[in-house]
Amino acid sequence: MILSILGILIGLVLLVKGADFLVDGGSNIAKKFHIPEIVIGMTIVSIGTSMPELMVSVDSALNGFSDISVGNVIGSNMANLFLILGVCAMMKNLPYKNQTKFIESGIAIFCTVLLLLFANNGGNNIITRNEGFILTGFCILFIIYNIIMAKVGEKFDGVPDEVRAEKNEDISVPKSLFLIIIGCVALKFGGDFVVNSAVKIAKTVGITEKLISLTIIAIGTSLPELVTSITATKKNDVDMAIGNIIGSGILNILLIIGFSSILSPIKYATNYNNDLLLLLMGTVLFALFPFTGEKDHMTRTNGKAFFAIYVIYFMNTIYFELV
Repeated sequence: MILSILGILIGLVLLVKGADFLVDGGSNIAKKFHIPEIVIGMTIVSIGTSMPELMVSVDSALNGFSDISVGNVIGSNMANLFLILGVCAMMKNLPYKNQTKFIESGIAIFCTVLLLLFANNGGNNIITRNEGFILTGFCILFIIYNIIMAKVGEKFDGVPDEVRAEKNEDISVPKSLFLIIIGCVALKFGGDFVVNSAVKIAKTVGITEKLISLTIIAIGTSLPELVTSITATKKNDVDMAIGNIIGSGILNILLIIGFSSILSPIKYATNYNNDLLLLLMGTVLFALFPFTGEKDHMTRTNGKAFFAIYVIYFMNTIYFELV
């Protein structure tokens, strides 16, 4: 039992540091080629901070632990949206860019609805390989969209190009590539430690894989998003904070569930439907915030409401899974 807990802690440290190295390396290369900050947030940072979830979900799917594979993604998205975005908004009002307000919020809603439909399609409740290919296809389209926005994003948001000019930094590409490689290795071993240790604890204590995946693993694998977004908010890089969270949520569904189900079809437990519906409700609220209250902002009040929802959800999940 103690060794299993230690295994989770070691795994989470490897996941967080691995994601950190991956983000640093990827962001450095992106800045070297003058890619706009919002695009870095929506792609490189989002993919990097989603790597812990990817490693855990893929490992779980391949080993037949579907509850962990699905619960990790749903739980992480809940933590990203309600907890992390809530905390960031409590720190300061978060302004929406036009592309987030009019496009990315809609994409996030679409992805959540798509997962809900695929998970409940037919009587066997299996996310099939074909559905995995569809999700992965949408993931590719999302990446292409971000490449396009790298070219037209400034004009779309009505901000002159010179306002977002990057500093001409002397960034070492070989060093950045080395960080990416080290990050990937740490993520691989971290994912193995977390999944294997979590399953052992579940069997020893007699609690469900769902409870572990929605709470301990979900929050643990969301630590990179938490650290990245709070740091970005403190530095007033709110483009990075919002882009990281929304991009990560989209990629969690399209990339992680998609790729995991291609490797091995995922058995979906219908008791996740309530969690998915709450996630959908929160995503819709996020999309409505810029049109209500303080225009084009997620306010501190909105952040407090999201944080409160997450605390209630977290306590409710523990209570009903243990009773």
